[in-house]
Amino acid sequence: MTDTTAETPRDSAPGTTASEAGLAGKSGYLLLALGVLGLDQVTKGLIEAGYALHTSREIIPGFLNFTHVRNSGVAFGLFSSMGDGFSGMVLLSLLGLAALAVVGVYFWRTPRSDRLLLFSLGLILGGAVGNLVDRLGSGGVTDFIDVYVGTYHWHTFNVADSAITVGIVLMAVDLLRSSRAGDPSRAGT
Repeated sequence: MTDTTAETPRDSAPGTTASEAGLAGKSGYLLLALGVLGLDQVTKGLIEAGYALHTSREIIPGFLNFTHVRNSGVAFGLFSSMGDGFSGMVLLSLLGLAALAVVGVYFWRTPRSDRLLLFSLGLILGGAVGNLVDRLGSGGVTDFIDVYVGTYHWHTFNVADSAITVGIVLMAVDLLRSSRAGDPSRAGT
């Protein structure tokens, strides 16, 4: 008797058939990534053209300013001192490329039926590419969204940082949802 179950290819996630791996049926999520990239680059361009460095405009009193800053670190200004100078910029760019490669492989291996995870990865891909374009093009990233309450200001960030953060939160929701549903193919991922 012949076994008719689909084998899991070596390059796909457990429980994923050959027809589910790859890019087939995932173009909408790649368009999402492209949309995030486009929105990120357009908003950064508008800020760079309309605001001198370190200037600020109040958008929502007591809550939101647009403030033009340059970030040599990673998201939300983390590791800013690492990005100072050419070697720091190269190191952070290489780390960014490595992270982008990991997310890209994860996207490739995710079955097209896992819509929330693909949506999450689309947000992360678009945001990661947006910040990497800045870093490679000018050695730093333009940030401008300044959220605050009273005198407490969160780190200034941009559309790419927002997309990455929302993508990571949605990935966590997806992971919790699948672990509660007892999805054995997602255990340990």
